[in-house]
Amino acid sequence: MTTPDMSRAHWRKSSRSSASGSNCIEVATLAGGSIGVRDSKDPHGPTLIFPTDAWTAFLTTVSGR
Repeated sequence: MTTPDMSRAHWRKSSRSSASGSNCIEVATLAGGSIGVRDSKDPHGPTLIFPTDAWTAFLTTVSGR
């Protein structure tokens, strides 16, 4: 898998994250449609990259639909 360009990614943090900023993740749709997930406290650290279908399956599972 080729690493997608993340230079233009618009990262979003959960509206339920605490004001202290601890234990938060950010999510972005990346070029080519893959999904990036990173630690909001370490924006220059590692990013997990998921194919769209895997991310959709994860969301479906955790939402109980």
